[in-house]
Amino acid sequence: MALRSEPTARQLRLAVELRRLRDAAGLTAREAAALLGVTAPAISQIESGISGVSEKRLRRLTSNYACTDHGLVDALAAMASDRTKGWWEEYRELLPTPFLDLAELEHHATFLQEVQFLFIPGPLQTEDYARAVFSDRVPELPAEEVELRVRHRMRRAATAGETPYEAVVHEAALRIMVGDRNTSRTQLTHVLEASEAGHVTVRVIPFHLEGFTRAASAMTYAGGAVPKLDTVVRDGPQGAAFIDSEAQLGVFRTLFHKVEAASLDPGRSRDFIHKLSKEL
Repeated sequence: MALRSEPTARQLRLAVELRRLRDAAGLTAREAAALLGVTAPAISQIESGISGVSEKRLRRLTSNYACTDHGLVDALAAMASDRTKGWWEEYRELLPTPFLDLAELEHHATFLQEVQFLFIPGPLQTEDYARAVFSDRVPELPAEEVELRVRHRMRRAATAGETPYEAVVHEAALRIMVGDRNTSRTQLTHVLEASEAGHVTVRVIPFHLEGFTRAASAMTYAGGAVPKLDTVVRDGPQGAAFIDSEAQLGVFRTLFHKVEAASLDPGRSRDFIHKLSKEL
């Protein structure tokens, strides 16, 4: 297979999981290569994501690694054989790579859970709200790049399909005026309309909640084909960070469930947002 100059986050995840399986088997790259009948550099290229791997070769590798998790092996085989060229490829070399990686992650996710404290979650944003968010960036973005990011964000929402999506939003995010008053009011109405979809759940964390100290847990949790392939996305100074270690995934699962349990139920959340929109 031809070598890749810039593997996607999904391709890197496959590579990482194969490396983890080899490590768990206690094999060196040279030993794994000998069992497969290839060179050690070939294994290194697969495990760095710069070279793809066929389903047949992947199944031989996982067999050599004595992996008995058949669900994981099947999921990895599906990743290895996936040749999807999604809509996000239209933005390659136009937007930073994390924008494309996030869209691809959402496309393949079995469910999405999001916690936000300062902004309305991306999949629930209106065009004007998203434009205001991107326009306020420091350093300021050129107008054409702002519009590219807005179009990309709207495309993500439009192509989400019926993937189960649950957003837990702090009251602060609902009250902060992003753009003008009309933009904020329209945004709240849009959140209410989106929450009526069968696959969308919106919960609110009100200011009056006592003892809430989990503001550091803002995140997007994306479900994989099997739990070991779940991914957490967090915003950082250099862009989105993708977290996939099993220990960290367990931490973020727990954090989400705690935040979810502390929030208002969906019905009370809709009433809360409706009342807030009338105050604007």
